[in-house]
Amino acid sequence: MISPMANGASFAFSFTFTFVFFFILVVVVWMPCAVVEGQPADGESRRPRQEMVPALFVFGDSLIDNGNNNNLPSLAKANYYPYGIDFRGGPTGRFSNGYTMVDEIAELLGLPLVPPFSEASGSDVLHGVNYASAAAGILDITGRNFMGRIPFNQQIENFQGTLDSITTQLGGVDRLSQSIGRSIFFVGMGSNDYLNNYLMPNYVTRNQYTGQQFASLLVDEYARQLTTLYNLGARKFVLAGVGILGCIPSILAQSLNSSCDLDVNKLVFPFNANARSMVDGLNANLPGARFVFLDVYSMFNHVLSNPTSYGFSVVDRGCCGVGRNAGQLTCLPFQTPCTERESYVFWDAFHPTERINVLLARMSFTGPASIAYPINIQQLAFL
Repeated sequence: MISPMANGASFAFSFTFTFVFFFILVVVVWMPCAVVEGQPADGESRRPRQEMVPALFVFGDSLIDNGNNNNLPSLAKANYYPYGIDFRGGPTGRFSNGYTMVDEIAELLGLPLVPPFSEASGSDVLHGVNYASAAAGILDITGRNFMGRIPFNQQIENFQGTLDSITTQLGGVDRLSQSIGRSIFFVGMGSNDYLNNYLMPNYVTRNQYTGQQFASLLVDEYARQLTTLYNLGARKFVLAGVGILGCIPSILAQSLNSSCDLDVNKLVFPFNANARSMVDGLNANLPGARFVFLDVYSMFNHVLSNPTSYGFSVVDRGCCGVGRNAGQLTCLPFQTPCTERESYVFWDAFHPTERINVLLARMSFTGPASIAYPINIQQLAFL
């Protein structure tokens, strides 16, 4: 097994190869892309009539980005076919064949799908905004190999700018405070701080910090950022932990026997443990705040360990990609993806399929404390 932590040369080759590919790709995706009409996602017909919360505000990376990178000078884009092949709006910038996890959560909450910040205007913002950006991280320097991206700090500033529009439409600060305080803030950060920072050979981070030290650095900054959102009026938070990074196709492709990289998986343990402890601390120290931690690692690991029980048969390669495990290059423009997408766990080199996204969202929405700690999203909404 080739470990990225033990074999910098392997990562250097992977990084160079991928970077060259994305440099070519960016020329393609800057051209107008054809909108391909896909099948409506499952959630389109499931939306409850009653809205459980006023709005859903989303912060994160490519796992939940829904188009904020489309007009950036970025190498991390998904606004081209076959991305969105199973989404009613076609390729919108979602790094999936269809729904992201937060799309399904919005449906479960009775809300419409929230627009990306880059397109949100007028009354659209009243039900929430998605500020997520592919390649973004907790640290501002994370993801710079992809050039344009919107780090978490900037996403928070963008939210602050949205508040003026919401205040005007609701008719005053008091109504704003009530609406924001009852809304859910979903944050999914941390994956890129490992994949596109700590594990990259062109970053010095790994030479400066041990895995435990880096996790502490990330979570300390994370707590500060979340407190900033709290000070802006947010009270109900859902924090998605980092998933099982050592088993994604991009990492599997670097192993001669396509095995999960245990070193990479162990690397994220302290981050998730610290983030869960952070939730306890923030709940205790920020009056009126309710923070929920989603153990995405455990949820994903359970699916990978028991794929047939969930109806999956392909767990070690992307549905759309190039090279070993369809993970050496991500999905190319107009590439033909696999036809049995319902049986695949991974859509491309880094991201899960719509079916997994929907499954994780449902687990998080009504799951036990071992999955959603200390309460689930549904319980949070009713508070």
